[in-house]
Amino acid sequence: MEIFGIPLQAFLGQLMLGLVNGSFYAMLSLGLAVIFGLLGIVNFAHGALYMMGAYVAWYGLETFGLNYWAALVVAPLLVGAMGVVIERTLLKQLYKIDPIYGLLLTFGLALIAEGVFRDQFGVSGQSYAVPEALQGATHLGFMILPNYRAWVIVASLAICFGTWFVIERTRLGSYLRAGTENPALVQAFGVNVPMMVMLTYAAGAGLAAMAGVLAAPVIQITPLMGSNLIIVVFAVVVIGGMGSILGSILTGLMLGIVEGLTKVFYPEASSIVVFVIMAIVLMIRPAGLFGKEK
Repeated sequence: MEIFGIPLQAFLGQLMLGLVNGSFYAMLSLGLAVIFGLLGIVNFAHGALYMMGAYVAWYGLETFGLNYWAALVVAPLLVGAMGVVIERTLLKQLYKIDPIYGLLLTFGLALIAEGVFRDQFGVSGQSYAVPEALQGATHLGFMILPNYRAWVIVASLAICFGTWFVIERTRLGSYLRAGTENPALVQAFGVNVPMMVMLTYAAGAGLAAMAGVLAAPVIQITPLMGSNLIIVVFAVVVIGGMGSILGSILTGLMLGIVEGLTKVFYPEASSIVVFVIMAIVLMIRPAGLFGKEK
């Protein structure tokens, strides 16, 4: 059986790869949207935090025997703690001035992180084994589904929509949103707004690190893995709408699938299709698909 001249198994296999990539786009753009939407910071260091998460998993396994499941907890905690340090020492000085300074600062931090990791680990890629429980594949009759890729999709969706639920449907989320709109008023009600801001940035950093751990078994871990991805992720956030959490999740998944299918039907355009879509969306709806006009 063929779809537009493409064998069904090849079509579904590429669709699966697109969905996996879309899961990473969704998780990373979610972290960016949380930080921008609640703090107003364009966090260009997000790709470096993603890279650090992958390296924590790899280095923990090689040096301390830290297994994959433990790395899913340890990496977000360690990178989130680094996010606390960054927010308290650097970013908090920039909240009341032009956002371009936050972008430049985080861009500089990303370059520093890449340079340090390149000096310590070199530029050649490191491999990270798929955990034993998720090795192999499941035959569905119409295609063979790798177990680890299925896990990545399920885990990413659970994390993304769980984060959206916390921010949009819980009291904690309402405090976060109110604290960014009118911090003085929220502080008057006894809420520690600076602590909330700090933990929000730490949570965004932790999301990036968790995405890095999920990605480690399916890609080569290199110091440049974040910078190679962050431009696409920024495009995803712009298309979804800057600061729109649900928009970032849905757009990330959608664009991953579109990119995967483009590799089947017109491979030459697969590396630019996201940016073409971004240009079209910005011409029609400058605030993004889910963004709000100001």
